[in-house]
Amino acid sequence: MKELIIATKNKNKFREMRTAFKAFPFDIKSLDEFKELPDAVEDGKTFADNALIKARFFSRLLNRACLADDSGLCVDALEGMPGVYSARYAVLRAGADPERAHDSPDDANNRALVAELDRLKIDQSNAAYKCALALVALDGSVLQTEGICRGVIKKIPRGSGGFGYDPYFYVSDDKTMAELTLEQKDKISHRGDALRKMVEAVSDWGVER
Repeated sequence: MKELIIATKNKNKFREMRTAFKAFPFDIKSLDEFKELPDAVEDGKTFADNALIKARFFSRLLNRACLADDSGLCVDALEGMPGVYSARYAVLRAGADPERAHDSPDDANNRALVAELDRLKIDQSNAAYKCALALVALDGSVLQTEGICRGVIKKIPRGSGGFGYDPYFYVSDDKTMAELTLEQKDKISHRGDALRKMVEAVSDWGVER
């Protein structure tokens, strides 16, 4: 496995995932390096379903090994929502068909989250960031891992780092995910958790670092 495609155009995700695999002798590329690719239809019911759908789709399309993730925020007070719809929560709340909806900007999704908490008269809730990874090799072999980071969602944002719902996701009483350095975030994040497990799984395949 000489080439590894990371199935994302999100520069923040790509940076985190590429860094995790820097010790391996892979030529690592994102989808941004390929023009006019169709989107994978992520119609799975779980993060793991969608990660595997995406990895298989782009592995077959590009004839390369592919690593994909699906991740999102699950808020206890919202019965696990936005969940697999985290990236399109704003358009979902606006009435769009969840299977046809496109991703929304982070600020729109955050406003939608706060609006839903306001509607339910909820000031804060326990929550978890969850991430599922799937790696599909050229021979069709599959590795899958999952990671989780628990915290509290509050309606008062803090910090300018990170992305997604990070400014609203408190990992301690006074600090959000958006206030952490990349190194701090990697140690506790859902994606960092899943990536460390994936790196070990790839090593167990016999790929030398």
